[in-house]
Amino acid sequence: MRARLRDRIAASDPGLLRLTAGLRTVGAIALTVAVLSLLGADVHLLVAGAMAAMVATFAIREKQPAAQAVTLALGLPVALASVSLGAVLNARLVVGDVFFVVLIFCAVYGRRFGDRGTALGLIGFQVYFLSLFVGATVSRLPALCGAIALAFASSALLRFAIVPATPTGVLLRMRLAFRARLAQLVSAQLELLDAPADEMDKALEAVREGTARLHETAMMIQDRLEEGTPDESAARLVQRRIADAEIAAERLGLLLLSARSAERADTLTLHLPGAPAPSVAGPAVPDETGATLRRDLQALHALVLRTGTGDTGTGLAHVRNRLLGYRDEENLPPASAAAQDVFRGIGESARAVLGLRIALDGPQDESDDTPATARSREELDAEDAAIDGGEEPEQEEQTGLRRPTTRAAVQVAVGSSLAIVGGELLSTQRWYWAVLTCWIVFLNTASTGEILVKGYRRLLGTVFGVVAGIVLAGLVGNHTWTAFALVLVLIFAMFYTAPLSYTLMSFFVTAMLGLLYTLLHTYSLEVLVLRIEETAIGVVCGVVAAALVLPVQTDRRTNELLVTVLERLAEVTEAAVGQLSGGPADELLDKARDLDQALADLRGATQPLIHPVTPLRTRRHTARYVVALLETCAYHARTLAATAELLPTHPSIAADPRLRGAAGRTVRNIETIAARVADEHADVQAETGPSIASLLGSDAGTPRYGRITDRVLRHLERLDEAVVGLARPLGVPVAAPKG
Repeated sequence: MRARLRDRIAASDPGLLRLTAGLRTVGAIALTVAVLSLLGADVHLLVAGAMAAMVATFAIREKQPAAQAVTLALGLPVALASVSLGAVLNARLVVGDVFFVVLIFCAVYGRRFGDRGTALGLIGFQVYFLSLFVGATVSRLPALCGAIALAFASSALLRFAIVPATPTGVLLRMRLAFRARLAQLVSAQLELLDAPADEMDKALEAVREGTARLHETAMMIQDRLEEGTPDESAARLVQRRIADAEIAAERLGLLLLSARSAERADTLTLHLPGAPAPSVAGPAVPDETGATLRRDLQALHALVLRTGTGDTGTGLAHVRNRLLGYRDEENLPPASAAAQDVFRGIGESARAVLGLRIALDGPQDESDDTPATARSREELDAEDAAIDGGEEPEQEEQTGLRRPTTRAAVQVAVGSSLAIVGGELLSTQRWYWAVLTCWIVFLNTASTGEILVKGYRRLLGTVFGVVAGIVLAGLVGNHTWTAFALVLVLIFAMFYTAPLSYTLMSFFVTAMLGLLYTLLHTYSLEVLVLRIEETAIGVVCGVVAAALVLPVQTDRRTNELLVTVLERLAEVTEAAVGQLSGGPADELLDKARDLDQALADLRGATQPLIHPVTPLRTRRHTARYVVALLETCAYHARTLAATAELLPTHPSIAADPRLRGAAGRTVRNIETIAARVADEHADVQAETGPSIASLLGSDAGTPRYGRITDRVLRHLERLDEAVVGLARPLGVPVAAPKG
């Protein structure tokens, strides 16, 4: 039971990043408030200390503890200078407003200097806002500075002593999360095997969600490998094994879907949200075959869960040996071709789990190995020896107003100026809420559409949060410590839900503010309603600034990212096919992860286009379809890259020189579509023609030693079909080659 609960927590919060952030913030606030209360501080200082502790904790984003300590140390003088200027300028209306706008510009511009610049800018802005919120004055400045210094010390104590998180520890927990999510995906695939025809769509959606969550965790691990592993070779080994497990699990889901369907399932079905399941061939897989598949999927699930637990019993070895045996044709049970493909997929998944275990836990006990298991180990060892590091290419940096940080700084400065004017027209006391909202809607956004969606979510969360704040303030009354306890609960909820839902986070923030106003004895229904009005003004000012000042239209932003995805796709495909054709080795996994990151950026940028409130349904469906097709292409490209890297170590996979010419059409089509997206007036056409199998010759469709496996050929064909499928929604004409 304890292990099951641990796995659920690990899967729901990879790396325990949200839990750590929540505990650190709540602990820092509680410690600060406790010390200040023992010193006899009044409520205003308690609130100031609590807010400063929250800022000092969440602003630091660097991964290495040493870098975090430096940033936190630099943040204290920035915070003290900011609160001092706030206290001095609080009574000087025009000068204070001008300084606030300059501070906002500098804070956003500081993002160009990385995590440290972002953190210091955030601290400077938020502490100045704190001075406005508590009504800082020069006479109270020494006490405020003392409370802020205490808050930073409490944050440091929580971060480095009470709730520490080293890069190695975070990566370890993320690996546990990957294992837990992989087990959840296998469970969903088991349900897909047993689902009746009328519940296939629901079971498929669970597999689709599990596949996406597994990919999300793989990307998070990729982002932490450099800091969390002792050297580059170890990082690349873990990267390779994570990629193998992800690809094997995704392929197993597709093979299961094909076994349940009347015909081979399209890979697009696994990536297009809401796509119906293919027509089912029967009520279920035949009884005897189904029972064996069910047993082996349950065994695979157990094998995944017990990976990394130190369990090396004979029962686990027996399960592992049986599943790995399915990699040999003679060990496959008698069944239909589609069902035998599933058994092969289970064998490949077991091999991926074995590789993952060796990479994460080191050498294993080999005394119970069968010949099939020993051969898998030899293959993995040969692959590990072939892994080598490579240099990262330098990226071209934009300058001037083309630099995103500079453009965002100008936009948010203009928007904040408008928010100050609009906010003060509503209230000369609470105008800063409009500025805060304008600032926040620009965080982590890059287009007008993204700002609009984020503003809408913040306004929605604020409205519901005001209702909650009214209820909580009425329940708490004048009970100060009860209110502080509820504030801590709401802050924890805010940080725990922030990566999941911006609307929920805004809800908890606003509900917390209702309690803070109660503590400051400034609570009233009018104040909370004013909060909604100021938030609305801030959203409007942010959207206006984004739309009129150096605008980045959503279509332009998504087109730029789409071109990047297509370029990365072409690079991966060309490099993988080149290596499969006998060309030199390349950094294929790095290229594949660059493709995944570009696709993740595009997926985020299309959120305004696919949001439920978007009135243009056709464009919403087109955006979803294009992203799903690109995810399909990425899956096949990743698999080709992983297979190409096996060439030096696997005798059953060898170079076939004909591949380069046969796959050339696919690469040309990708480049053609990219050119059309970059320039809608480009006179280009995608081409179609004979299948890749026919281009390779009459024997291309059969597995054979010394050339290329049937699986590689299928991935090439599916990639070619998906790329041609991209042409229609993107407005690229398709013509068969002449002659």
